[in-house]
Amino acid sequence: MIEINIPGRANLNLEHLVMDVNGTIAVDGVLIDGVLERINSLRGMLKIHLLTANTHGGQDQIDAVLNLRSIRIKQGNEKEQKAEYVERLGKEQVVAIGQGMNDAWMLKTAELGICVLSPEGTARSAMEAADLFLPDIITALDLFKNPLRLIASLRQ
Repeated sequence: MIEINIPGRANLNLEHLVMDVNGTIAVDGVLIDGVLERINSLRGMLKIHLLTANTHGGQDQIDAVLNLRSIRIKQGNEKEQKAEYVERLGKEQVVAIGQGMNDAWMLKTAELGICVLSPEGTARSAMEAADLFLPDIITALDLFKNPLRLIASLRQ
């Protein structure tokens, strides 16, 4: 668990990290360099969850590299499925990271929603739903190793 006291905002007590795969931690179905190391460094602090529609068909390889089992989202009502997953975990304990239109509700539902820029594109609705907007997944994952960055960005 990661606990962060943010002035002017309720304390964050994060237990789960929920991430979209395609466009967020992978580009064209290939894991982004540096993601594996950062996910490994967060395993003792957060429970890692991957949500994907397996658009590029290579999710089994990504799961094997990350030593995780992703949750496969069915085509159709994807945004609802992702938001419902966050709700089931207990949204007050979830940080979510994504960039697609189908991630917007997940980002809005989670206690902390982070939108990242992606070479595959970043949906305006995801940016508007998020608490933070960052240049890439590496920067986003590094926030949890440097929580003062979260405090600086989210304080009121």
